[in-house]
Amino acid sequence: MSEDEATRAELARVYALLLARAGETQVELRLDATRRACEVLGDIHTATPTITVTGTNGKTSTARMLDSLITAHDLRVGRFTSPHLHSVTERISVDGAPVSEATFVRIYDEIAPYLGIVDEQLESEGRAKLTYFEALTVLAFAVFADAPVDVVVTEVGMGGAWDSTNVADAQVCVFTKIGLDHQAFLGDTIEEIAATKAGILDRSVDPSPAPAPVAVSAVQDEAAQTVLDAEAARREVPLLSEDRDFRLLDRQRAVDGQLITVQGRRDVYSDLFVPLHGIHQAHNATVAIVAAEAFLGTEDKPLDAETVAEGLTRVTSPGRAELVRTGPSVVVDGAHNPDAAHVLADTLDEAFDFDYVVMVMAMLGDKDVDGVLEELHRSADVFVVSETLSARALPAEDLAEAAREWVDEDSVIVTPDLNAALMKAIDLANSVDAKSPGIVVTGSLYTVAEARLLLGKEEDQ
Repeated sequence: MSEDEATRAELARVYALLLARAGETQVELRLDATRRACEVLGDIHTATPTITVTGTNGKTSTARMLDSLITAHDLRVGRFTSPHLHSVTERISVDGAPVSEATFVRIYDEIAPYLGIVDEQLESEGRAKLTYFEALTVLAFAVFADAPVDVVVTEVGMGGAWDSTNVADAQVCVFTKIGLDHQAFLGDTIEEIAATKAGILDRSVDPSPAPAPVAVSAVQDEAAQTVLDAEAARREVPLLSEDRDFRLLDRQRAVDGQLITVQGRRDVYSDLFVPLHGIHQAHNATVAIVAAEAFLGTEDKPLDAETVAEGLTRVTSPGRAELVRTGPSVVVDGAHNPDAAHVLADTLDEAFDFDYVVMVMAMLGDKDVDGVLEELHRSADVFVVSETLSARALPAEDLAEAAREWVDEDSVIVTPDLNAALMKAIDLANSVDAKSPGIVVTGSLYTVAEARLLLGKEEDQ
């Protein structure tokens, strides 16, 4: 066995141990378990200034933009995001790249005995052991402490108040657009969901040495904005809101992306190239710039415009309106709720010149399938439906039945797996009488991950 094969085998061992814990849908509404583990490891959750990003859609892209912007300012960044596409190591990034498999394994083995101590304490109290996401959060903070990094950017897994990432008292709290998702845990209304997400404003450790936080929010629906304003005021946290305190001034389509001009809090940043498609990414970049201003800036001094431009130019966001193949063109996007599907539909209209679209879809069973189809059916000439490899996959026949409520029965094709779906989609795109046919693969990041693998697009994230 080669050294690389041995390392991959060790990573598989560690990943299996993590997966043996309660999964990401088995949420424990608590912070104290993660805090205990971090404390026994030397308060690793307080070792480095933190920026926390919550919201419903756009969290990962915004976190990646913040990473790139702060890295451009010569600081070492640790980034914790979820979910991953191809390897669990993608969730923990240092210096803009996934942590090495060897480091992931080494740090896990070092902290495993301490995770075991906390597990035993919890079980002695009649409580559940650390979950998969709780253990992974502790592992991320341990990797960042070991590196070490200058700043940590964390993406909330779900919600905010009780999400394990909230053990760190963020210096900057970022809210991307808030919508309906994960209602079983977060509530059935925008107000309830916004209130839970506002929990990242809480201080979970001794507040005296911690710097006062600043909150930065994307444009929100009125209901969400009202809640965020009230929660920020109650905690005496200044809240900078898009279109009220800063704004996107201009946006122009460009080759492989767009040019934006942003009115920040301290300056106007003009003609910035963002190598991502869609107005939503322009707004994500606007929020990221102001969050970077809040973290990096001193008094009223603006950020260096050239450094901001350099940081944004390097941004990537795999699986988000990503063109992974041409001839025929294949775009993959992890839209899994109605808001994200609406954004995808708008992005397809604006950024891609398809005159015939084959929509390849596979979704999870706990998502708002009709809400997603309502947004996407106008963009599709034909649906090719399949199933993800997830245990939570929605059966292909169920998805097909839902799709037939929105389009003609002849416009829905059922396939047994995603490989068959892609082959059928490519055949359709190649045979249709259209100047610019396109294939769009969507419905879940599980779907996107599998499609990227099948199309030979797996790469560092």
